Amino acid sequence: MKPWYAPAQLALLADPIDESFMDFHHGNPAVYRALVSLARQWKDAGHERCSMDMLFHRLRWDYGIETRGDTFRLNDHFTSRYARLISANEPDLASMFATRSLRGE
Repeated sequence: MKPWYAPAQLALLADPIDESFMDFHHGNPAVYRALVSLARQWKDAGHERCSMDMLFHRLRWDYGIETRGDTFRLNDHFTSRYARLISANEPDLASMFATRSLRGE
């Protein structure tokens, strides 16, 4: 897998959200894999576009049903970062997500 960031995004690491995202992503690689799997299921069903927010809510549902013990949390601030990461690293999903400019871009 490619790094979670594009070299041009290194300057964005000064943003606390990006630092938190990096920590979360590296500590929870299963989240990335689950989001990619859900996006591919959506695409295989004939859809060309997808909302990362929708995938996050689906993942929350799945984890809420399947997980016992400590509450697993997906931060809403990470949706845009996952959309960019998946678009950059998964060529078949590169056009699935619309993104807006991040602050500082």
